[in-house]
Amino acid sequence: MDSVTATGQLMIGGEWRRPTDGGTLDVVDPSTGEVFAVIGRGDAADIDAAVVAARNAFDGGWGEGDPVERGRLLSRLGRLIERDAERLYQLEARDTGKPLAQARADIAACARYFEFYGGAIDKHHGETLPYKPGFTVLTVREPYGVTGHIIPWNYPAQVFGRTIGGGLAAGNACVLKPAEDACQVPLALADLALEAGFLPGVVNVVTGLGSEAGAALASHPGIDHISFTGSPATGASVQAAAARHNHPVTMELGGKSPQIVFDDADLDAAIPFLVAAIVQNAGQTCSAGSRMLVQSGIADRLLDTLAERFRALITGPSASDPDCGPLINAKQKQRVDGFLDRAREDGLPILAQGRLADALPDGGHYVPPTLIDQVPVEHPLAQEEVFGPVLSVLRFDDEAEAIRLANATPFGLVAGVWTQDGARQLRVARRVRAGQVFVNNYGAGGGVELPFGGVGKSGFGREKGFEALNHFSTLKTIAIKHD
Repeated sequence: MDSVTATGQLMIGGEWRRPTDGGTLDVVDPSTGEVFAVIGRGDAADIDAAVVAARNAFDGGWGEGDPVERGRLLSRLGRLIERDAERLYQLEARDTGKPLAQARADIAACARYFEFYGGAIDKHHGETLPYKPGFTVLTVREPYGVTGHIIPWNYPAQVFGRTIGGGLAAGNACVLKPAEDACQVPLALADLALEAGFLPGVVNVVTGLGSEAGAALASHPGIDHISFTGSPATGASVQAAAARHNHPVTMELGGKSPQIVFDDADLDAAIPFLVAAIVQNAGQTCSAGSRMLVQSGIADRLLDTLAERFRALITGPSASDPDCGPLINAKQKQRVDGFLDRAREDGLPILAQGRLADALPDGGHYVPPTLIDQVPVEHPLAQEEVFGPVLSVLRFDDEAEAIRLANATPFGLVAGVWTQDGARQLRVARRVRAGQVFVNNYGAGGGVELPFGGVGKSGFGREKGFEALNHFSTLKTIAIKHD
């Protein structure tokens, strides 16, 4: 497989082939800035070939296959991922820059997706509905057909499992366009899908630029459903392209997730989560807990402890397994540095920053974790997705103000609520605008079984759990008159 990725080939119709025009793109290690592989620069012609291959596979038996056998194939792929876990997490770490421990957890999660969907699909069914006498009415779940999947660079292994796993389980044939910054593991997983026994053309991977291969996939008339994870701006473009063919879409578009800490919170339990939820993957996480809303009475005490934790964090190359790795590329580092420069210009208190490891490679894209206090609610740090290890602190006096601040952004993906008051837990969880709310914990979107998705600028539709199977299938109603 290493030779396949190194020579920039695409997976189309069960075969490794070069892009139509032979183009390639360099793969850069975020820890060093060095090129370590190439990927194929697929274009509209390659996307078209992949869609045709997927359609042939779907029409050739996959779409009407036995769900039990489909589940066995998914479970087999999960076992192969576990078998090759060490190779895959090393590849994921180098490709994305994330610390080894985080990459290892991502590969384990990817395997778990296929295990979950493999066990779930033969239990995914319709209903019998009460209707008029003389009728029997039932619903059945059917695959869309060919589904397109556009995934980001921050969690290529996990999102592959999340979106491809759900799409395959529902009976669709899939065409995947991974982000050009991180394609290595999706390519390796496509190879394992063949080994697991999936029909040729059921899993297709076309690498390349978003403006070329991604745009071609979103606008292709042969696609029946699009799943997209990425920025709101790109998501809007994908929706517009899909709308020209009236294709349904599932959009997961990021967040500005609040962690709400009340004065009765168990701070010893909360602090590790508050740190991890912004440091994980260098803050390049759609569900990062990037806003901390803290009740005024405990703010100084909590921030003193958090500042100590932040100052102890080490940022370094992925291979050293630090607390925080590099950002994905120079453009992302420039963006995050811009937010920090703005904070300094506006006089916001920077309470603490982590430490950069000694002798960092010159070409790495490093930003230390940063804790910033007294961020105004209208400030970009409180409104925009930084996608870096920057935690913005806002203070509140009472529950009503906490909810107002939590809902004061256009996003609504995840929220954390820290309080020991049971009634308050439920009140706040119900009133916060978010697709997931964690009380006295923060999963950062974790849990393969838990439906995941957002509201507002965070998108719509759900992946993970049984809800993913609903969103990757269409519902048919059958009404039988027998009297």
